Amino acid sequence: MSEIPSKSTQLIHHPYNPPAGFDAVPPGIYKASTIIFPSVAALRSRDWKHKTGYTYGLHGTPTTFTLEERIATLEGGRFCTLVPSGLAAVVLVDMAFLKAGDEVLIPDNAYGPNKAFAHHELAGWGITHQFYDPMNPADLAARLSPRTRLVWLEAPGSITMEFPDLPALVAVVKAHGGAHPQGIVTALDNTWGAGLAFNAFALGVDVSMQALTKYPSGGADVLMGSVVTNHEALHDLLHMSHMRVGFGVSGNDCELVLRGLGSMALRYAAQDAATRQLALWLQQQPPIAAVLHPALPGSPGHAAWKRDCSAAACLVSAVFQPGFTQPQIDRFCDSLKLFRLGYSWAGPMSLCVPYDMSSIRPKGWPHAGGLVRFSVGLEAVADLQGDISQALGKA
Repeated sequence: MSEIPSKSTQLIHHPYNPPAGFDAVPPGIYKASTIIFPSVAALRSRDWKHKTGYTYGLHGTPTTFTLEERIATLEGGRFCTLVPSGLAAVVLVDMAFLKAGDEVLIPDNAYGPNKAFAHHELAGWGITHQFYDPMNPADLAARLSPRTRLVWLEAPGSITMEFPDLPALVAVVKAHGGAHPQGIVTALDNTWGAGLAFNAFALGVDVSMQALTKYPSGGADVLMGSVVTNHEALHDLLHMSHMRVGFGVSGNDCELVLRGLGSMALRYAAQDAATRQLALWLQQQPPIAAVLHPALPGSPGHAAWKRDCSAAACLVSAVFQPGFTQPQIDRFCDSLKLFRLGYSWAGPMSLCVPYDMSSIRPKGWPHAGGLVRFSVGLEAVADLQGDISQALGKA
């Protein structure tokens, strides 16, 4: 008669499996590093690359596969890869499509860490970069060369909110070689549009990435990013780079994003409406010289936004009159009660950040006054207006 295993062994190798057939509104959450195989044959033959099986936690679980498929649907694409943050999504795109001797072109109003990664890491790897004016397709055309392998797009520009003519920029790139792995790839930072304001692929973009940290999560409590494409060859390059680098996301974080997706469209619409209302109100405030928001007539790129978009996100930037010093603008931000000082956006709480444009846009910036970017949360607009009014009085 065999000896009864110890309690610890029994608990680790417990034979019970719950009955099949359970179904509920939220999908099941699977958390694993090790995946168990039923046989050596399965261990050797199972394919993780096409989501037909599971081999290791980094290569996917039912939870990550479910979120990837839903994000692909959100973006209007076919293939999605998840990464630990929005910046990690930028890095994955760069690593998948660039090698020593190549060049990447980046909008001069792009997300700062995208430019910093090119200036430091990519340059150290023998990959050059140029910054182009996204509001001038001819400037992009003049900078394309046989070494160009990747062109970044961003709509609207980070902080300064110019909305580019995306189809015109894509057309310039296509004229110099399409989305073939040895041609030029266009990659859009679509965090602002979030798959809701416009369909990036309908405008001709090859790859769309976004920080799921923002709208898909919506709770200001998770970091994650995604990269989506319709091109299987591009997806294969992304997928294999993702595997080699070892990017992974946790089941718990996926759970939060999956939960946020159900209310995403409602939150986007509510914050869009509130932000437009606040932007119009800001235009009437004497200390404010300019309000930058793509849906406002007169804001740079408004015509392109109106043609290509059905909505706008929660960001609006206000440029102060030149007479306001930076210490006064900082005092204004410190005096806000509802708008809290903090990076990121699209969460329930309104945020603000003052920016020194001389370091961000040293050339061609048309405004002399300081800039504050507001992220409008889910508070009542009248309360937000009152908060700004009292802080302007203290500035």
